[in-house]
Amino acid sequence: MDHQKSVKKGSIEVICGPMFSGKSEELIRRLRRVKIAKQEVIVFKPMLDTRRGINRISSHNGDHIEAIPIDETSLILTYAEEHNVQVIGIDEVQFFPHAIIPVICALVDSGKRVLLAGLDLDFRGIPFGPIPVLLAIADHITKLQAICTQCGKDAHHTQRLVNQEPARFDDPIIQVGAQEAYQARCRNCYSIDKKPNFYEHAD
Repeated sequence: MDHQKSVKKGSIEVICGPMFSGKSEELIRRLRRVKIAKQEVIVFKPMLDTRRGINRISSHNGDHIEAIPIDETSLILTYAEEHNVQVIGIDEVQFFPHAIIPVICALVDSGKRVLLAGLDLDFRGIPFGPIPVLLAIADHITKLQAICTQCGKDAHHTQRLVNQEPARFDDPIIQVGAQEAYQARCRNCYSIDKKPNFYEHAD
């Protein structure tokens, strides 16, 4: 029998939504269940995310779990192979380049369960980084909503603020921050100075 056919494939689970929707909290919850089941797990985060500690992922409610910060996506494969893990968790996956997609596919082909959490839309309202492809190939998707800071309704937009005013569409896409720079807002309360052209920004 062909070796590739004999290996049971893994799976991809994506947890997405705006900021303050509980993505990291849900990722941590699932990873802890994996540990209770005595499965080997390793967790990664982008090097640029230094909020609340470089060697951990933390939720806004203060919960956290240890993680390895990386800037090279190929290191995920190296670590996973060296530690012989069954489950891989990756937080803030939207900050990684598209090169993370074949890495995740290789993990799945080798039988790994891959848990991902990230923003589905950037502050402009455009699908963020590798997230669209990951959503398309995922086995399971959990899309979370936050609470709009303006009206209290379900929010699925992330509003970036500069001096308490909405950021401009042409501002830099990646800017790591929390409550001091971002709010969750519903479609009606979200504000941007220019509507996105999705054809222009598609890969």
